[in-house]
Amino acid sequence: MRLTNFTDYSLRVLIYLGAHRAEERLATIGDIAAAYRISENHLMKVVHHLGKEGYIETTRGKGGGMRLARAPEQINIGAVVRGTEEDFALVECFQEGARNCPIIPACVLPPVLDRALRAFFQELDRHTLADLVRPQAKLMRIFHHAGTPN
Repeated sequence: MRLTNFTDYSLRVLIYLGAHRAEERLATIGDIAAAYRISENHLMKVVHHLGKEGYIETTRGKGGGMRLARAPEQINIGAVVRGTEEDFALVECFQEGARNCPIIPACVLPPVLDRALRAFFQELDRHTLADLVRPQAKLMRIFHHAGTPN
């Protein structure tokens, strides 16, 4: 299984904001793009989505930016991933209406993969953003080294 860049970037934005949560200054898309060396354009849709989902607050205009809308302890990683991925069909036979495989009547792979997917989400559901930003001092050093404000 591979998560999309959208999910990856969503988690990165939340980690960045979680690490910087004590600051009064709002973070910008430019700050986050510089910290991770990724395109600002890629982050714009991510930030919009995270705002719509209530994970972050955004302010437009001069002095604008973003911050977490909730405490890191209230942001469940499993919920974030479920909300950013469009499809969890691990193989063709998981897809609605796709039954081209000739061994479907005898195949035991789908229930095995289904249990694996459930285990994947059970693990993600055990964690919040607070768990991901626990090495805050180390994260802040890395972000500082990347040239972003801290």
